[in-house]
Amino acid sequence: MYRTLFWFLLPLFVTELIFELGIQVTNGGIARIPNPTQTLAAYGIAWGLTSFLSGTINQTRQMSMVLVHDRASFNTVFRCVLGFGIIHLILLACLSLTPIGVLVIDGLHDIDPDLGKIVRKALGFLVPFPLLIGLTRFLSGLLLQLRRTDIVSYSMMAGVTVSIIAVILFLPTKTVQSQPILLPIIATYAGLITELLVIIYAYWHFVHETLKSPQKNPSIGTPIQASLPLTTRYALSFYWPLAVTIGIQAMSRPIINLFVARGIEGTEGLAVLTIVYALAHLPYGWLNELKNLPPAFQKLDPDTRFIRRFTVACGFLAFIFMVLMFWTPIRFFLLETLIGVSHNLAIKCTVPLIIFSFFPFAVTIRSYLHGIALRDHRTSTITLSGPARVLAIVVVVNFLMLFGFHGATCGVAALFTGFVAETIVVYWRMGKKL
Repeated sequence: MYRTLFWFLLPLFVTELIFELGIQVTNGGIARIPNPTQTLAAYGIAWGLTSFLSGTINQTRQMSMVLVHDRASFNTVFRCVLGFGIIHLILLACLSLTPIGVLVIDGLHDIDPDLGKIVRKALGFLVPFPLLIGLTRFLSGLLLQLRRTDIVSYSMMAGVTVSIIAVILFLPTKTVQSQPILLPIIATYAGLITELLVIIYAYWHFVHETLKSPQKNPSIGTPIQASLPLTTRYALSFYWPLAVTIGIQAMSRPIINLFVARGIEGTEGLAVLTIVYALAHLPYGWLNELKNLPPAFQKLDPDTRFIRRFTVACGFLAFIFMVLMFWTPIRFFLLETLIGVSHNLAIKCTVPLIIFSFFPFAVTIRSYLHGIALRDHRTSTITLSGPARVLAIVVVVNFLMLFGFHGATCGVAALFTGFVAETIVVYWRMGKKL
């Protein structure tokens, strides 16, 4: 059983690892263009807001994985995904093109007009992103249902490869040198569009026909609602707790960016956060994929005995990797040599990265609990965890600032507290269903 779990998770682990490596290449490219600190800060704000809006639509992967079992349920969920994507697209356009964006970006973050202009330009380019990411995640969820995590991994590999090539090709161009913010935008779209095309091909090759005759794939777990037509109302009742929770969770980064931007040396603090968010996520981000195990293996391991042990082992493995990467001089090699930041900026990244080393413990437990909620269609049990996380972040960041702590260290410490609070609330809400 452990071998089966390993081979299911391995492609998702590789996928997450490659994705994070691609971000490091993008950050490395930004570090080598004019005004790197300003560009890192601008993209950090823009990507934080985009992640906040698109984070909810990422959950369409779990939605299609659990709810879609025939052509009718596919159409129902697909309509929901299109609706979600269009709504998020409009919200992002408002931030980029209306006075609301000036208020949120320049006013709340208390940044100078030049930086605010760059952020809004980046948001304008990212307007289609939520819809494209929603379609990609929706179709990849159908592949996960068939346990074809290898294809999901291949699509991400292709996307990241194209993204890296885009960074290399466009870095020396006059357009990027004159408008540095275009480099991460180009890399982002090059990777995402490539990934989507591979996923669409895999869908037509492996999934399309099976939706007409689900019995051809006995590996698919029987959905709880398989005997009844999937209604839009039921799909939304399954999705909205995930969307609200992830949406509120995604507010973490914009909130932290806001406090850091208004603090001492705010632009430099934002640049540090942009670097450490991406680098720290590299060794532990894949733990979020553990939530796919309970729904994918509900028949093979109904009491999750093997899944629990496997999950704990994964959490400790991620922690060990983070200790090796961030508690030793290896971190300076990663920061200064591979990413290319200055030694002064690398020093400021040290403490935030050490704090990030403890994130795997909270993320591992949370992922397992989320997996149980997905398997049992009890997504409503996680709705309070998002507000708990945000509340903890706001309280802790204000508390630390009262004692003179500012910058990325303050933000990451508050984020860790939010993760812990969120995990505790999920555990409490799940009750005896563990």
